[in-house]
Amino acid sequence: MTLSRLFYDVPLAHRALHDVNDGRPENSRAAIRAAIVAGYGIEIDVQLSADGAAMVFHDYALDRLTGQTGPIRLRGASELAKIPLTGGEEGIPDLTEVLDLVAGQVPLLVELKDQDGGMGPDVGPLEHAVADALAGYAGPLAVMSFNPHSVARMAQLLPDVPRGIVTSAYRYNDWPLPRATCDHLRAIPDYDRTGACFISHEVDDLSAPRVAALKEQGAMICCWTVRSAAQEQEARKIADNITFEGYTAARSA
Repeated sequence: MTLSRLFYDVPLAHRALHDVNDGRPENSRAAIRAAIVAGYGIEIDVQLSADGAAMVFHDYALDRLTGQTGPIRLRGASELAKIPLTGGEEGIPDLTEVLDLVAGQVPLLVELKDQDGGMGPDVGPLEHAVADALAGYAGPLAVMSFNPHSVARMAQLLPDVPRGIVTSAYRYNDWPLPRATCDHLRAIPDYDRTGACFISHEVDDLSAPRVAALKEQGAMICCWTVRSAAQEQEARKIADNITFEGYTAARSA
């Protein structure tokens, strides 16, 4: 399992290169195409449909990003494909379609959203759907999740695909989780057991001692979400790469 050098050198467009004012909603085909044309890597999110498909969509509910309401998990893939993303003309894509669109042209980072509800061990269906879709994909690829149980499952299903943990300061007011869970995850104790080779850490917490320790250990350090050139300059004092949105990120490759 080797993380492509491109994940160090090419900035990653957060939820693809989205700009709803230009007809490119987040995680949309239009945003993905724009990132490819601009030469950026792409970070996308996946959620599970009612019939077990990996859908490229960030939220658990449809409300913010579409004209529909309710959990995405209660709709089938064919129905979701017909629901237009707000600010664009396209429905919600599935992961297989996005893989065909990217086709190895730029690095692709796939974030599996927590399906347990509490970062716990109730995982499996989404991980299997993602593994099925990714099987045979030949381009620069990595997977990650906030839920370390999800990362561990991906290690079992696709051991040759590089994987990482999305990490955070886990401030109590920011997370609908028990304080004990926040304390546990903040310490990033699952890095070794999941066989991770990188973290993607909250940008304003990059000075955390655990981040420094992992970097010293050899972990690639990415971060989320950079929103200005000034913030990028500061983040790159520690981070090897960034996920960004809302501005034109610097490209070193």
